[in-house]
Amino acid sequence: MAPVHLLLLALLWPLIDQGDGACAEVDSDTEAVAGRGFKLGCISCKRRSEVEGFATVEWYFRPTGESDFSPIYSYNEGVATIEHDDFSERIDWNGSKRSNDIQDASIYLLNVTFNDSGTYRCFFHRTLSYDNNFSKKVVVDKVVHLTVVAKATRGTASIVSEVMMYVSIIGLQVWLLIEMIYCYRKIAAAGEEALREAANAEYLAIASESKDNCAGVQVGE
Repeated sequence: MAPVHLLLLALLWPLIDQGDGACAEVDSDTEAVAGRGFKLGCISCKRRSEVEGFATVEWYFRPTGESDFSPIYSYNEGVATIEHDDFSERIDWNGSKRSNDIQDASIYLLNVTFNDSGTYRCFFHRTLSYDNNFSKKVVVDKVVHLTVVAKATRGTASIVSEVMMYVSIIGLQVWLLIEMIYCYRKIAAAGEEALREAANAEYLAIASESKDNCAGVQVGE
């Protein structure tokens, strides 16, 4: 079961990277498993979606225990460049597509190693274009602290979310069972009532016929 914020990301994903400028900022996950792929999330929404924008992206990395950041990746007008040999052929663009107005600068790290543990910084170099030929340059940065582990661990949020899912499923099944029993009893009661009414009607019809026959015999006498 994915952590809660990943579930939230899955729900909000249709709102992200759409042409109408809709956007929702969600923090990146911070724990990767060695030998697997991992998405480094980086989302920066514009405050005013109606303002036209253009952005380029840069990613930097500082390994655990070191003090300096090194450039590892850049993205400009659909052109991606891996700038560090340690990440050669191991980074794919996983952010905004079909637009240079980038709000999602996420990347996908392939074949994660323990040496990938450390701090990642994502920079948006954004130019906002207003009316009257006025433009404004803005720099936004996001930080991701990544830990690489040998085996995936489950946090409290993940366990709680899974328990709540099963509780909801069991509760729904119990409710459906109660509804089925109620409906069955209601239909059965209605059927019994209909049978009683039919029997009473038949009895009244026979009694009426017998009364008529008796009256006919008395007249004949």
